[in-house]
Amino acid sequence: QGQVVESGGGLVQPGGSLTLACTATGFRLNYYSIAWFRQAPGKELEGVSCIDPPGSTTNANSVQGRATMSRDNAKAMAHLQMNNLQPSDTARYFCGAAVVSCRQALGVPDLKAGMDYWGKGTLVTVSS
Repeated sequence: QGQVVESGGGLVQPGGSLTLACTATGFRLNYYSIAWFRQAPGKELEGVSCIDPPGSTTNANSVQGRATMSRDNAKAMAHLQMNNLQPSDTARYFCGAAVVSCRQALGVPDLKAGMDYWGKGTLVTVSS
């Protein structure tokens, strides 16, 4: 059975950088868009970034200019690099995969239900 697993979270100082990884097992990642979502304490789930099968990326306005997604289909992995992290970026970050466009992955009302695969998340804390 397929799954995605996130890694790379941790404690970062404001202004710092972090790279999160999403590793897929049990299915061919090549055909899937991969998206990152986050949920801060007491807040709703938010779409962050997405990369489609050909490699085009879409970022939310909240991370525009600070987030870069990449994928390595041979390793069945995707990465999210975030720069200039701020305390407002503190959240649990989730990876999802689905055979949909990135516009759909980040734009549907129920973000989690729009994914075929969903990870357990990795915690990112931005604090001095």
